[in-house]
Amino acid sequence: MTTSVTTNDVHALTPRQIVEALDTYIVGQAKAKRAVAIALRNRYRRSRVREDLREEITPKNILMIGPTGVGKTEIARRLAGLVGAPFVKVEATKYTEVGYVGRDVESMVRDLVEAAVRMVTEERRTEVAELAEQHAIERLIDHLHPETAARQAPGNNPFAATFGSIFGNNAPQQQQPPSAPPSDAQRIREQTRNEIERGFYDVRLIEIDVEEAASIPIGMIGGMDQGGMGGADLGEMLGGLLPKKHNKKRVTVAEARRVFAQEEAQKLIDMDAVKREALRRAGEHGIIFIDEIDKVAGREGGRGGPDVSREGVQRDILPIVEGSTVNTKYGAIKTDHVLFIAAGAFHMSKPSDLIPELQGRFPIRVELDSLTAADFRTILTQPKNALIEQYKALLQTENVTLTFTDDAIDQLATFAMQVNDQSENIGARRLHTVLERLLEEISYAAPETTGPFTIDAAYVRERLADVVTNSDLSGYIL
Repeated sequence: MTTSVTTNDVHALTPRQIVEALDTYIVGQAKAKRAVAIALRNRYRRSRVREDLREEITPKNILMIGPTGVGKTEIARRLAGLVGAPFVKVEATKYTEVGYVGRDVESMVRDLVEAAVRMVTEERRTEVAELAEQHAIERLIDHLHPETAARQAPGNNPFAATFGSIFGNNAPQQQQPPSAPPSDAQRIREQTRNEIERGFYDVRLIEIDVEEAASIPIGMIGGMDQGGMGGADLGEMLGGLLPKKHNKKRVTVAEARRVFAQEEAQKLIDMDAVKREALRRAGEHGIIFIDEIDKVAGREGGRGGPDVSREGVQRDILPIVEGSTVNTKYGAIKTDHVLFIAAGAFHMSKPSDLIPELQGRFPIRVELDSLTAADFRTILTQPKNALIEQYKALLQTENVTLTFTDDAIDQLATFAMQVNDQSENIGARRLHTVLERLLEEISYAAPETTGPFTIDAAYVRERLADVVTNSDLSGYIL
């Protein structure tokens, strides 16, 4: 297979490098890979043009046409992962025209923003992980040796004046343990810090206060859609103003260290900056993959029945794809520069059955090829996540060492192709069912039966030939 990408700037990947990176996971489909590679590179090119022209350049959305199991979703998902772009996959069939029960199409954009917030939050948490770990260890030392903890000056309590006026300057004070001399405290803390880092205290049980954000069961401001959020969460907003709830838990020092590190990391993250960056990243680099677009491609020839809202769904999707502003609980986002990739088998309809306005918003059309027996053989052996390597790794954990001969792999590919031809063509997903059937006995016997096991063509035929040749039986089993 091709080598992995070597450039440090993932946003400056050339189309050729993008295709090479996709080749490590996805077999064939060169036309689709080239189309998405060019679309991704155009984002980088757009970022370098002059500012007055930059806003006028919009993404060229892509329509993938091909049967199930040939790699449509995987291409889009791997593309987003390659450059760290926010990505969501949605099914066109779960949306309905406004006025019917179902999800509002704008919820796909809100899902994209949620994905971007999670992505940026995780990045920020990684950046502050080292400092958060240091703070967590200091808190642990305070628990293990409270006499060495720094004392808070009375004047630093923001509620002291209030409580003083209420209780007549006799506000209740929490009893503090006696302080150790500064030199001894420093020595004890340093020694305890080293012992914590070495894991000396990991199994000791301590009682800690775990923070839990206060929540209020209040609905949404601005309404809500079916399964999506249309406005700001009032409970979330008010919950941030209320004091934190503290629950006492008895945990090991190792678990307390993990809990404290998470809490400290959350304190170090500027969530306002995270939301701003997430909105920017979703709007500039987000990718929305709309699957099963062919299922809403039928025109409304008449009224009634399950097809009544198909064209309505298309008309609701249209402004999102054209470019509009969608309100989310993190702020408004413009979809003008979000890349939309739609996909469908189109075996019962054709792209021209979409409304003309929506067709025009997907100017790039790529047709994905059905997989052959040679493609199946490649999928089984060569990609980075090759199926045979996955099964080998799974059974190796049970001390079962699998070896597949070349003729066994050829026979597997032939059988998978044969079943696809005589029943529904589900593409590469057929390999999962074939391999599960093939390895059923070995997986069941492990770990009682361990050691090396060689799978050759004879074993493949023994396990699968009767099922594959019987089309009625294979329709149920494979």
